Amino acid sequence: MAELRIAVAVVTMGNRPAEVDALLESVAKQDLAPHRIVIVGNGCPLPDFTERLALPGEVTPIELDENLGCPGGRNAALEQLREFGDVDVVVDLDDDGLLVDPDVLRRLRDLYAADDRLGIVGFRIADENGETQQRHVPRIGKSDPLRGGYVTGFLGGGHALRMTMLAETGDWPAEFFFAHEETDLAWRAADAGWRILYAPEILLQHPKTSPARHAIYHRVTARNRVWLTRRRLPLA
Repeated sequence: MAELRIAVAVVTMGNRPAEVDALLESVAKQDLAPHRIVIVGNGCPLPDFTERLALPGEVTPIELDENLGCPGGRNAALEQLREFGDVDVVVDLDDDGLLVDPDVLRRLRDLYAADDRLGIVGFRIADENGETQQRHVPRIGKSDPLRGGYVTGFLGGGHALRMTMLAETGDWPAEFFFAHEETDLAWRAADAGWRILYAPEILLQHPKTSPARHAIYHRVTARNRVWLTRRRLPLA
């Protein structure tokens, strides 16, 4: 069996240059190098990362003319990866996240190689003190963030997607722009028979934040909940 080829995709608005550098450096330290790295400037120019950093694999910058939101930016990365046609799994990472452990990509490779119906792997999200906010545990109610297993959702900040799954389910709902796009994709994956695994041993370090820090949070959250209900839930 051919070895699974993994790409890393990062979407940024250009307002976190130091954090993006640190994230990419943590990708470069992985003991399994990514086949490709795609960096999307969501309505912003990008620096020449290959000059500033020693990055493995093929590095492709994409500069979008406007901010398409997180799902739209990630779709741009997927479109480029499909044109290359040589990637099996894409790892999406928030631009202010950090891979603390050097074996993240290797662990993902092994998980996907062991289960050809594994569509999505969600990471554990924890701050620099190792604390995971309850909203980052993909289960209803209070749950131990260190308990892994199959779930029906995943966190957008750090996860992996199988490309063949996306070919069946479709990509991110770009019109959502922000909020609940992960739920929409997860439910489509589950409906199509793909498994979603929460793997707490795979860690993305991320600063503790509140989603309400975004000015558009309350408006788009309410709107997208309605859209999600209309798209994915039976109304009769």
